[in-house]
Amino acid sequence: MTKTIKIILVDDEELFRKGLEFILSREPNFSILHEANNGQELIAFLRSTYELPDIVIMDLKMPIINGVEATKIIHKEFPEIKIIALTSYHSKAFIANMIDVGASSYLLKNASPEELIATINEVACKGFYYSDEVVNVIKEASLSGSKLKSCLDKSMLSEREIEVLKLICKQKNAAEIGDYLFISPRTVEGHRTNLLLKTNSRNVAGLVVFALQNDLISLD
Repeated sequence: MTKTIKIILVDDEELFRKGLEFILSREPNFSILHEANNGQELIAFLRSTYELPDIVIMDLKMPIINGVEATKIIHKEFPEIKIIALTSYHSKAFIANMIDVGASSYLLKNASPEELIATINEVACKGFYYSDEVVNVIKEASLSGSKLKSCLDKSMLSEREIEVLKLICKQKNAAEIGDYLFISPRTVEGHRTNLLLKTNSRNVAGLVVFALQNDLISLD
């Protein structure tokens, strides 16, 4: 049975938001939990609800609390929620800023419905989805933790941690990584925790950013 992906839509343009809701609600594995006009409404809902979403589709430029600030708050209070930035802003600075604060993907509003649906499914499955353009921005940009990440001596990671990191980036879960490396899933989780701490990453998307910036993986 396909797992239902619970989604919240956040955009101050109601017509656009309703169009998204119409498109996504037709997908059998998508459930639209809530819609919000801005980051403040979103945060208030998350703090009061008993059912959290898997994914928030977030505009960047909104009144009161914008998408960047809302993403920062969500990653602090609700780290398991994944953020997909969906915006009309195409500059490298906007892309780098959203990835830096923890967005799992970045899409433009002129993307096709098929591309958006595929992105949601990818993010739900593996925790991130970065297009070639976003990968290039990640490699070129000095992202914040970036000052730590880009200067980090790779020798701070053990060979085993690098092996685990590469497998995490290939969408392998703890049991699969354990089988591949002949170690227990609990040991894998220990390595994952160490990787998050050493790379100053918030989640799997952050580990992928670190691996890309340090040429440890290719997403080809």
